[in-house]
Parts: sequence; C-alpha cells; structure tokens
Amino acid sequence: MHHLILLLLSCFASLTHQACNPFDQESLLSFQLYIPSSSLNWPSSGDCCLWEGITCNASGNVTHLWLPSKGLTGTISPSIGNLTHLSHLNLSHNRLFGPLPITSFSTLIQLQILDLSYNSLIGEFPSTLLSNHIKLVNLSSNLFNGLIPSSYFQQAGNLMSFNVSNNSFTGPFPSYSFCSVRLLDFSYNDFSGQIPPGLGNCSKLQTFRAGFNNLSGPLPDDLYTATSLEELSLAVNYFSGSISNGIVQLKSLTTLELYSNQLTGLIPKDIGKLTKLRHLLLHINNLSGSLPPSMQNCTNLTTLNLRVNFLQGDISTFNFSMLLQLRTLDLGNNNFTGNLPSTLYSCKFLTAVRLTSNQLEGQVSPEIVALESLSFLSLSTNRLTNISNAIRSLMGLKNLSTLILSKNFMDEAMPDDDHITISDGFQNFEASGFWWLSTQW
Repeated sequence: MHHLILLLLSCFASLTHQACNPFDQESLLSFQLYIPSSSLNWPSSGDCCLWEGITCNASGNVTHLWLPSKGLTGTISPSIGNLTHLSHLNLSHNRLFGPLPITSFSTLIQLQILDLSYNSLIGEFPSTLLSNHIKLVNLSSNLFNGLIPSSYFQQAGNLMSFNVSNNSFTGPFPSYSFCSVRLLDFSYNDFSGQIPPGLGNCSKLQTFRAGFNNLSGPLPDDLYTATSLEELSLAVNYFSGSISNGIVQLKSLTTLELYSNQLTGLIPKDIGKLTKLRHLLLHINNLSGSLPPSMQNCTNLTTLNLRVNFLQGDISTFNFSMLLQLRTLDLGNNNFTGNLPSTLYSCKFLTAVRLTSNQLEGQVSPEIVALESLSFLSLSTNRLTNISNAIRSLMGLKNLSTLILSKNFMDEAMPDDDHITISDGFQNFEASGFWWLSTQW
C-alpha cells in the first residue's frame, strides 16, 4: 500500500510538472553562446529544467540560474533579461568579463538573489535593477566603477545584504532614509566625502564595512544608534575627530576596526561596556591619553592593536589578567611608561606581543615563561635592564621564533656565549632571532 501511494504521488508530480518554457530555453542557449569555453554542455534540445544549474517552477519558467565556480569564461548575454521569472542568479567565482547588459536587468522584477562576485565584469552599477523583491546583491571583486545612487536603497525595501567591495566605485557615499539591510560592504573602493546621516535608521544592520576608501570627516553620530551592529570596519580612510563615547551603545559589537585614520582624542572611557568585543584595532591614529580602566572588562578580546598613537601612562597599572582570551597585543610606538606589566603573564593564549618604542623600564621577569604559546616578542627601543636575566628568562619560551630586544640594556655587556647555548632555548628561531639583542643606540 505504501509503495502504491508513492507511485501515485510520482505519477501526479510528473503530470503537474511542465517542461521548460521554450522561450526561456532559447534564452538559456543564447546565454551559453556568449560563453564559448563553457563547461556546461547544455543540449540544444530537451527539458531545460533538467539542465545543470537550472531550476524551474511548476509552470516551467526558469527561476534559478545557479552556476558558481564552473570555470565559465565569456560575457553575459542580454538574453538573460528574457528570464522574467528569475529569482536567483549566481554566476560568482568564474572568469566572466565585459560590461553587464544593464537594460536587460530592468526586466528581472522577480529577482531576489544576485551574486556576480569574483569575476572581471566592468561598467556601472546596474541601478535599473529596482526589484522590490531583491534581498542580496553581491558584486564584490570585479572591475565596476561609477556612482551608486542613493535612490537604489530607497526602492529596494527588502534588501538584506549588499556587497560591492573590491571594485572602483567612486563619488559620494550613498545615503539611507530607511533600510532593513543586515550587511553593507563598500570596502576597497574610491568613495570620497563624508558618510551621510541615515545609517542609524538601519536597525537590523549587523556588518558595516567601508574601509580602504577616501572617506573623511567625523564618524557620524547616528551610526551609534545602529545597535544591532556586530562589525564596524572603517579602516584606512581619512576620518578625523574623536571616537564618541556613544559608541558603547553598540552592545553587540565584536569587531571595531578604525585603524589608519586621523582620529584624535581619548579612547572612549566606557569602552568596557562592549563586553562582546573580540577585535579592537585603533592603530595608526592620533589618539592620546591612557588605557581606560574599563577596557579590562572587554574580557572576550583576542586582538588589541593600539600601536602608533600618542598614548601614555604607566602600563603596569593596567590589569591585563582580565583579558584571558588575548592572542595578539600591540602597543608599540606610543609613550607608555613603567615596568612590563606582570598581569600580562596571565594571558596564556598570547602568541604575539609588541611593546616596542615606548619608555618601559625594569627587567624581564622569569614569570614570562607562563606565556607558553608566545612566538613573537618585540620589546625594542625601551629602557630595559639586565640583559643576562632577560635572556635566561626568555629561553624558557619554547615556541618563541622571533625576539627583538634591540636598543635596550644601555652600557651592558652581552652575556658570555659559553654560559648560554642554543640547546638551552630558542630552538625555533627564524630570521629575527636571538641576535637582535644589540645594546647600542
């Protein structure tokens, strides 16, 4: 009885399924002609709903053209605009080139997913693609240029993910009056000017990347009201002004990348309220002041990079022992004073520490051997003393491959090589190695 039911269902399905719309089939064959080196091998006849990468609805209309990573080489045929029921188009990770058939996209009013990433397509943004159904647009890693009109976002009311990174888009940054988008990635382009107000209206925005552009001006205040943000990356631009303490409203933030800008002022005093923060990269700016005590409450930090700023204060007073997940610490090229912080030795997962070019003093404690995973250590250009003790202590770090201690230990003699042999430690040293220990300035 069970088998009979399955047979009846199968027969019913075969009766209700219609073969591919002939007009759609003709359009697909035209699409294939524009890709002469195609590995598709679609036949010139038969039901196109059964072809590789093709899905149809019950009426035989093509709804999915899904051909990522197929080695397709060629251009995109204008005939694609004839697939008026198309909802999913993915031609990513191929070798497609040339301009998009812009006018053809205006007929794809059912389109929900558009992924043309990782090709060599050229031309302007297909602003004719104004489907209210569109949810995902990924044009990243191509050769597109020109402007992205703000009007596009006003009409694409259901857009959830928009990625145009790694292209050559120019002009002002698009504005937003309302959006339901969750991901915006404009990084690695040539956008200029300020980020206009409006991002605060994107209440569902989780990822915002606009790094590696030519953006300038202050960080927009309403950005801090996009409280669903988990990743904020605006690195390598020309942003100026201070980082408002309002940023601590972004309670879900896990990644904050503002490095290589022209930011001034203090690190927000309440930054410790960002308890989910894992990556804090503020290096290469003009920040001043000391490490805010609240930062020790960022207990999920794995990467902390504040190098090349004007930070100061006694670093030994900061309690690193709360940051037990820390893997990478870079405070180099600042004006920190004091001894090497003993609380740092509680961070057992540290693999890289750079404290170079500060005003640190005192000795390297034998407790440093607690950092069993440490492979990179740079303490150069400070005021450390007792080179013999430093070397003996550091020899206990069995995974250390790079050690830079130059421009320390003034007027001290190098230890006698007869008393320190490579078999005692430093077995994993690479290019930098043991002999970066110069005591000369």
